[in-house]
Amino acid sequence: MSARSKARKRALDILFQADVRGEEPALVLAAEARRAASEPAREASWLYAREIVDGVIDHRPELDEAITTHSRDWRLERMPAVDRAVLRIAVWEMLHNDEIPTAVAIDEAVELAKEYSTDESGSFIHGVLARIGRDG
Repeated sequence: MSARSKARKRALDILFQADVRGEEPALVLAAEARRAASEPAREASWLYAREIVDGVIDHRPELDEAITTHSRDWRLERMPAVDRAVLRIAVWEMLHNDEIPTAVAIDEAVELAKEYSTDESGSFIHGVLARIGRDG
């Protein structure tokens, strides 16, 4: 598994944990940063995970608006917490990280959804992200 794939999993863990606990993602990120300091072997994945979470924090209203606009009759608060986190990560990569091709962001998000969410989540997330990708 690539360092960026591992980073996405770490970012997912942080965003999911914050959402489920009703905590600010920045607080969960700070706790994870303290733990990551003792794991130098995982530094490459940690740096990108932090970039993702910081990006989601900085752009959350824009990301949530894009998700809501393209999710076709699904309110953000009705989506499983894992799906919300996966979508926020992918939309941030699509809109704010020029190093990640849209197709890669979508594929990685679908794989995370298949591994950590419901049976239907992969196709739901693919559909939302494909619509966002088309609309730019």
